[in-house]
Parts: sequence; structure tokens; C-alpha cells
Amino acid sequence: MNQSQDLSHQAGQKMGQAQEKTSQMTDKARETAQSAMDSMQQAGQQMQAKAQGATDAIKDSMGMNK
Repeated sequence: MNQSQDLSHQAGQKMGQAQEKTSQMTDKARETAQSAMDSMQQAGQQMQAKAQGATDAIKDSMGMNK
């Protein structure tokens, strides 16, 4: 291989490595975003359950639950 071919080969390798790294970082960001969405959904469900419990407790104390 002459120097030009060698440099071209090295550039191709570096490009492939950069694409792989970009793909890995994108996957990691996607996983992190999904985890955050799951956590927020769970927190929302817990808040909703607590609010419903508080509403039921107030209704019970006022004799409104039948």
C-alpha cells in the first residue's frame, strides 16, 4: 500500500469508529430518556393514588361515601 492508500484506509477506520461511538451514545441517550419517562409515569401514578386516597378519606369523614 502506498502512503495515500494507507491514509485513506486509516480515515475509513476512524470514520467507522466515530459512527459506532455515535450509535452507542444515541442508544445510551435513548435508554436514559426511556428510564426518565418510566420514572415520571410511576411518580404520577403514585401521586394519583395518594390523591384518590385523600379524597376517599375526606368523603368518609363527611359521610359522603356510599
